[in-house]
Amino acid sequence: MKNSLNKISSFEPIIDSQTKTFVVGTMPSVQSLNDNEYYAHPRNHFWQIIAILFHKKQPFMSFEEKKRCLLKNKIGLWDALETCQRPGSLDSNIRNETPHNFNKYPQIQYYLFNGQKAYAYFKKYNNVLLKENNHFILPSTSPANAGCTFDKKLALWREAFDKINLKP
Repeated sequence: MKNSLNKISSFEPIIDSQTKTFVVGTMPSVQSLNDNEYYAHPRNHFWQIIAILFHKKQPFMSFEEKKRCLLKNKIGLWDALETCQRPGSLDSNIRNETPHNFNKYPQIQYYLFNGQKAYAYFKKYNNVLLKENNHFILPSTSPANAGCTFDKKLALWREAFDKINLKP
């Protein structure tokens, strides 16, 4: 998908009837949009963290395998935003956004936010779904978040999954 100042659109959620936790991003990167796959940038740590925590530390062989792993562990994946205008991949460049409607998934008990911006957009449009103990704001797995080491990201993501009783 071309990424200019034209409107860009997010993906459909990864979810099934057993999903209890949503990992919420902001909007797919240029690489992800081009590959039609969540977290497709090779330096994004998301799938590496999921592989360590839920896939016996084995790398994934396909996007289908990644989705199966999430769903097997009752984890869904979606973005806070449905559409926006954004040159490049940085969340700080997002303009004219429209949100996704998370209310249509009442079975979701927990939200794990992949970065501060994902949380900010979710809170702006879906604040009613946030309760005291049902969400965690985690360090972005994006390569743009170079200030947080992989080991620190992994530890914080592991801690959040432990707290919601999805013990890897």
